[in-house]
Amino acid sequence: GAGAVGAVLNLPPGPKTPFIKDSQSSVYAMSSPPYIVLLQYSVPRALLQGNSCKLHKSSLHLNQIGKSEDDVMTSAQWKTVFESEDFARQNGYQGPLGAQYAPAGTHLRLWAPTAQSVSVNLYRKGGGGVCIGTLPLSPWGQGVWGVYLPGDQHGRYYNFTVTTEWGSCTAADPYARAAGVNGERSMILDTARTDPPGWEHDRRPAIPAAKRSVWEVNVRDFSQDPASGVRNAWRGKFLAFTQQGTTLNGDGIHPTCLNYLKRLGVSYVQLMPIFDFGSVDESRPLTRQYNWGYDPANFNVPEGSYSTDPARGEVRVRECKQMIQALHAAGIGVVMDVVYNHMYRADNVLNRVVPLYYFRQNEDGSLSNGSGCGNEFASERPMARRYMIDSVLYWAQEYHIDGFRFDLMGLYDVETMNLLRAELDKLPGGRDILMYGEPWQGGGSALRRYEANKNNLAMLNDRIGIFCDDTRDAIKGGCFNAREPGYVEGRPGSFWDIGGAVAAWCRSDKFPPHTPGQIVSYVSAHDNFTLWDKLLMVRYERPEFRAVDKAALAQNRLAAGIYLTSMGLPFWQAGEEFARTKKGQGNSYRSSPALNRLDWKRAEQFHSLVDYYRGLIGLRGAFPRLGAVDKASPSAIEFFNLEQPLVGWRLPAAPGDGAWWGALCVYYNPTEEEQRVWLPGGNWKLLSDGTSSSLWRGSSRVVQGQAVLAPVSATIFGLV
Repeated sequence: GAGAVGAVLNLPPGPKTPFIKDSQSSVYAMSSPPYIVLLQYSVPRALLQGNSCKLHKSSLHLNQIGKSEDDVMTSAQWKTVFESEDFARQNGYQGPLGAQYAPAGTHLRLWAPTAQSVSVNLYRKGGGGVCIGTLPLSPWGQGVWGVYLPGDQHGRYYNFTVTTEWGSCTAADPYARAAGVNGERSMILDTARTDPPGWEHDRRPAIPAAKRSVWEVNVRDFSQDPASGVRNAWRGKFLAFTQQGTTLNGDGIHPTCLNYLKRLGVSYVQLMPIFDFGSVDESRPLTRQYNWGYDPANFNVPEGSYSTDPARGEVRVRECKQMIQALHAAGIGVVMDVVYNHMYRADNVLNRVVPLYYFRQNEDGSLSNGSGCGNEFASERPMARRYMIDSVLYWAQEYHIDGFRFDLMGLYDVETMNLLRAELDKLPGGRDILMYGEPWQGGGSALRRYEANKNNLAMLNDRIGIFCDDTRDAIKGGCFNAREPGYVEGRPGSFWDIGGAVAAWCRSDKFPPHTPGQIVSYVSAHDNFTLWDKLLMVRYERPEFRAVDKAALAQNRLAAGIYLTSMGLPFWQAGEEFARTKKGQGNSYRSSPALNRLDWKRAEQFHSLVDYYRGLIGLRGAFPRLGAVDKASPSAIEFFNLEQPLVGWRLPAAPGDGAWWGALCVYYNPTEEEQRVWLPGGNWKLLSDGTSSSLWRGSSRVVQGQAVLAPVSATIFGLV
C-alpha cells in the first residue's frame, strides 16, 4: 500500500545512487547527513527519470517519511496545493529575502512555507571547520522565517537546517550573494567592500541600436590559450578581461583578448554562464575539468572557478565586477547568459528549502523535463516568478549588467517575461538593457500557459528578442545534420529565405507580427558545430579542419556578409571571425579545455577574415537603418528581380539618421562564377567587394549601370 518507512543510518559520505526495484518502488538516500533512506511505494516512476534525477532523490520526497497510508500527501497533491490561490494568498511575500547586511547587524530571512522549524548554522570558513553556533529562526508569517544577527557579520558563512514533519536537511540560502567553495555555504556580504576602485563611476556604455553587435564567449575559453599573453594566474579567470595590451605570445604586434576586442569593434560581449554552477569542482585543480556551466547551483553568486580564490566568497564577487568594469571602460557592454530554466540536479538549494515548489510538475506530480536536464523551473508560480525577477534585477543593479540572454526561453511563460521587462525598464537606463533568448525548449514541458517562444512573439514586449534559427539554417544549413547545405553552400531554393532574413522576417508569414529588433541574426553560437567546421563538413567527406581552405573562407565571408547586412541584432560565436574549429565536435560542453579555448594563433593566421568582420561591423554602424527597431523600416527594403540564386536589394537611409550614404545596395552571389547585375539609377560607391569590407573607409571606385559580383561574395554599394 501507499506509505514509506524511514531510518537514519551511519553511511559513508558521498552521493547515493537510486536502485529501481520495480515500476512502483525505489531505494535511495540523502547526499548529506542525516542519511535518510527511503523505501518508497506509490511514487510515479517518471519522477525518477531524467539526467538530473539519477542522484539525490530523497530531498524530493521528505513528505513520505513517517506517513501512514491515510495521511500521505503525494507529489500530485503538492502540485495542487502549490498552484492553488489559497497557497499563493497565504504565502505570497514581497519583502526582503536573504541576508540584509548592515554594520550593526544582519537580518536573515528565508521563505520556507512548508517548514516546521528553521535554524541557521554559522561558520568562519566557506569550507571545512566546525560550526561555531546554531540559532533558531522565528516564523514571521507568509512563509518567511527570520533571525537578527547583531554585530558586523561580513564574511560570516552560514547554511540553514530546514525541518518539516518529514525530516531535516541542510540548505544554502537561495538568495545568497556570495558563497564558499562549490557554493555549499552561503556568505554574508557587505557588497560595498567588493566594489573595485572607481566602481561608483562605472556606467553602462551608451550603445545605440545601430551599433549593436554581440560576441559570445566562455570565460575560460577567452584566455586559456598560453599564447594569449595573459599572465598565468589570470588565464581562464574573470581577471583576464582586465589585462590591458595583451598580444600573441607577448609579441607586441598581434592583439589578443580585450586588446583584440577593442580593435574588432564589437559592442557587446555575451558571457556564457558566470553564476555558480555545479559541474566543475572548485576545490580541485581545473587542468582536467571543463564545462560550459549550464548547470546552475546558486543563481546570485558568481562562479568560483573563474576567480583566483574560490574559498573566499568576496573574491569572486570583486573580480567579476572588475571584469565588467574593464569591458565598460573599453566601451563594451556585457550580456549575461542566464539559465533559470533548470538546476544542476534535483537535489538543489531550492528543492531543499521548499521541496517541489520551484519546479514544474506533470499531472502525476513528477518533475516535468522540458529542459532535458531532469527538471524545469516553474516561472508561473508566484514566488518562483518573484525569485527569477529578483535575481535578474540584482545582477542588473549590483553588477551593472547590460543585457540578459535567456537559455531555453520557451520554458518561461509570456507573462513572466513581460513582467521582467517592465521591472528592468524601471531601473535607471533600464530600457536599454537587452533581453533576448532561445525561443525553444529542450523537451516536452508541462507548461500550460503561453510560452515565450517564436509562435507567441507578438505577445512579448517588442524589446524581448529571439534567436532566429530560420536565419541560421537558411544561410549555412541545418545545425543537426553536418552534411546539410545552406545558401552559402549552394542549396537550391534557399534564396527565398535569405530575403526573409534580410528583412528580419518582418515581411514573412512564417512569423507573427514583430519588430526587426526582436530578431537575433546569427549563424553560429556555442551549441552545435562552429561555422568553419560546418562549412568543411558540408564540402568534404573527411575535412582537414586546421587547413586554410579558400573555398570555405569565401563561404564564411558570404555568411557574415549576409547576417551583418540583415536587419536585427547581429550575433556570433567568439572566433567565428578567425575560422574557429572544434575539429568537428558538435557539442563540446564538457570536452577538453584545449578543444574549447580560443586559439589566438588563428586570429593572426586568419587576420584577413578578422579584418573582413571588422569592416562589416564598422560599415553597419555607418548605416543606422540596418539596426532599426521600428516596424516600418523592413518595408522600405526593395528586393530586385534577379536570376536565382542571386539575391539583391536596396534600402534608403532614414531621414536625418546620419547615414554615410543615401542608400545601400547589396548583392549576394553564392555561385562559383562571376555574375553581372544592373545597379539602380545613381552613383554607387563600392563599399565591400566580398573580400575587402573596408573599401568604404577610403576613396574606392564609383559605379553606374552594370556591376560585376565576385564568386561566392556579398557585394555592397553606397549611394553617393
